Amino acid sequence: MPPPVRPNAVFVNIPYDEGFRSLYLAYIVGLTHLGLEPRATLGIPGGERRLDRILALIQSCRYSIHDLSRVQLDRNPPRTPRFNMPFELGLTVTWAKLNPSQHSWFVFETKARRVQKSLSDLDGSDPNIHDGTVEGVMGEICNAFVRSRAARPNVPEMMRTYRGLSRKLNAITAAAGARSVFEARIFDDLCFAAKAAISHA
Repeated sequence: MPPPVRPNAVFVNIPYDEGFRSLYLAYIVGLTHLGLEPRATLGIPGGERRLDRILALIQSCRYSIHDLSRVQLDRNPPRTPRFNMPFELGLTVTWAKLNPSQHSWFVFETKARRVQKSLSDLDGSDPNIHDGTVEGVMGEICNAFVRSRAARPNVPEMMRTYRGLSRKLNAITAAAGARSVFEARIFDDLCFAAKAAISHA
């Protein structure tokens, strides 16, 4: 039996690498400003049940964002593309197709028209193009959720929160004894800090 759906939860399917650090924070801040709750695969343990846990996480979220920015080959040998993001998108599309009232998904990309080449099965779906910028992510989050959210923050408001949280990011990471911002504790701390900053603005 699938888990109960959290009506404000958003599964955030993004690459976890230092080159994506600023956009990672932008997704957390932007979604929190809209009164949504970011959720991610960070902290899901490995092993044979990892896939089951990822699917359960997707099923528990009312929405999902799938950022397909990392379709290019990486620099480390053997040079390979990232398949986790499109694979998890495939799981999500299937779940939403079978349960259309329980899930809505959005594809985000850096470059216009690249999805039509990298994943032509999505022809007919309009991706949200953020140009690889923080402001772009904020704007496209607002576009994606414009019909479903009562909260109406603007991008400058989101950017103020982003800049404040960005200045604290190293301190938050150090306080948790973490090696990277892409750890379960840091993700939770950033979600908490974003919510606190917004409520005190």
